[in-house]
Amino acid sequence: MKKIPMTMVLLFNFFLSYSQNGLEKIIVEKYYRTDANDASANGTDGILPVNSTTYRIYVDMLPGYKFQAAYGVEKHELRIATSTTFFNNEDRGSTTPSYTKNQAKNNTVMLDSWLSVGAACVGQVGVIKSDDDGVSTIVNSAGLLKNNDPMAGIPLTSQDGMRAGVTQQVTTVGITKEMAMFDNQNDGTNGPVFSTTNGSWASLNGSTGFDSLDNKVLIAQITTDGKFEFELNIQISTPSLGFERYVARNPEGNEKSIASLIYPSVVDAKNIAVSNPTIHVYPNPTANLISISMDHIKSVHNQYQIYDAKSTLLTQGVLESQSSKVKQNIDMSSLPMGLYFLVLTLDGERIVKKVVRLN
Repeated sequence: MKKIPMTMVLLFNFFLSYSQNGLEKIIVEKYYRTDANDASANGTDGILPVNSTTYRIYVDMLPGYKFQAAYGVEKHELRIATSTTFFNNEDRGSTTPSYTKNQAKNNTVMLDSWLSVGAACVGQVGVIKSDDDGVSTIVNSAGLLKNNDPMAGIPLTSQDGMRAGVTQQVTTVGITKEMAMFDNQNDGTNGPVFSTTNGSWASLNGSTGFDSLDNKVLIAQITTDGKFEFELNIQISTPSLGFERYVARNPEGNEKSIASLIYPSVVDAKNIAVSNPTIHVYPNPTANLISISMDHIKSVHNQYQIYDAKSTLLTQGVLESQSSKVKQNIDMSSLPMGLYFLVLTLDGERIVKKVVRLN
């Protein structure tokens, strides 16, 4: 792994940031949950307790944005923690997913804990299991990882959350010692807290998701039988070659914050009002108008924006609500045929819908 000065990774400056929020949310996927069969294979690959959960952390961005770094600086600690320890595979495990897909077939390699900038192993991009096509799914050579616990969603035997593609290299700054707790050992140094206020892991070229429109980038996989927590600070690049910086707590200046940077999520007081609204956008596809219908709206400041596939803002406006409902039409007849993104902002919470315009 390359190592470079911190300033080159985080690009600190005070230019105006891009006007829209490119980071939609942090997604935590429960990738797998171990059972007695998995634990019975404890050997050269390390002790894996029953009911350990493997979590995958994704950065979910609007199209055209790229993941640059997860970082900690003074006033903004980056923290990944468990109440017990992290599981590290002692056979092929490493601080980053450096094993091949063929090696991933062995013992419990697929459950190793690591940091990433998109890869799930060599030549394989990490994707949420529901976004996997189920082609070339790994078959474990030892008959492990067959648990179909609904808590972990789609079984790994059906969709393993890997797609063949180009991946970026992990570059680390100032976290060599801290990152060692994710190396191939389970000797008590593998937890309980990974923390930095002066370091990062980064993608120098910027990372995008396997699907550039959904644009979800895998940045970590963590396995533990304890209570899992994190606080993340994320920097992403914008389509205009600027950057946006998101912090878990107490944003200053051009810094921004969203609730999902903290897990388990804490509800920010200004976002309590959103309260899971019911949203319908129709007809979709459309030739002219789309209608936005929302019920159970408790937010006060509601807006919409429409972007094209290159993340260019085309139009925006205010959504007027009455009696906790929104019903509004938007004219798209002047736009060319193609795919667009309707961004609804409800008291700072962003919801993105794809809309197709037909002739």
